[in-house]
Amino acid sequence: MSRFRGVFTIPCTPFTEAGALDEASLRREVEFCLQCGAHGLVAPVNASEFTSLSDLERQRVVEIVAEVNAGRRPFVAGVSGVSTEVAVWHARHAREVGADALIAMPPYVRKASPPEIVAYYRALGEVGLPIFVQNWVLPIGTPMAPDFLARLAREIEAVEYLKEETQFAPQVMTAVRQLAGDHLRGVMGGQAGRYLFTEHARGACGTMPACDLTDLQVDLWEALDAGREAEARDRFRAMLPLLNFEQMYGVAAYKEILRRRGVIATAVCRGAPAALDRDDLRELDRLLADVEPYFRWQA
Repeated sequence: MSRFRGVFTIPCTPFTEAGALDEASLRREVEFCLQCGAHGLVAPVNASEFTSLSDLERQRVVEIVAEVNAGRRPFVAGVSGVSTEVAVWHARHAREVGADALIAMPPYVRKASPPEIVAYYRALGEVGLPIFVQNWVLPIGTPMAPDFLARLAREIEAVEYLKEETQFAPQVMTAVRQLAGDHLRGVMGGQAGRYLFTEHARGACGTMPACDLTDLQVDLWEALDAGREAEARDRFRAMLPLLNFEQMYGVAAYKEILRRRGVIATAVCRGAPAALDRDDLRELDRLLADVEPYFRWQA
């Protein structure tokens, strides 16, 4: 069984009211993820607003996550770059500070051609850590077809895992696993685990959601993975209205939940498309009240 299995949760990047990186809140957030039972950590990636961070801030996030984690769980460092050179620079830094694996989308500003994408992941592979290829949608992601994803796994030894979150992700997972065979050690889903039941049935080894509901996501996964499907579906039904709310507001919702749970000091965002207004916050009150009995972590 893969060592990378379960809920690999994504800490958001907390900011102060002035918009600076809030290192104290980030440290609490990583500890929150661990105490909630996360099987692994992933940062900084899309739910971490990585595109709004400077290169030095990205590396500081990696340093803090690695330091607080201290090897307790596998840590997958986000190293997506605007070019091969930048991605490799981030990957080398991640390896030096103790990351266990890398996750990267193809270059996310000027879109790369297929040969350039192969060269990009081949160069990342030379850093010496396992790689998760992140298959995500436009405009930031570069959606890749199953045969191309399988080719990456077959031709590049370090490409061992896939995070799949494009349209019809479960079917893509099945196709890639069939085409790549033993060259691919595992596939994880995203999209807050909304499709986890069919992904798990198709052989997914885990999921990578934002961290605000880590304890609930862990309970769901562990029940499902142990064959307690009725329990897992009960937990999923409790979470689903909140997951639907998050789908609309993204990182603004994740951060407001983390703030309300006493994990981070503010819900300030750099990359959220819209702030939550009074009516949104009132609805969030109701949604959180429904899931609060399931929280295993309390401030």
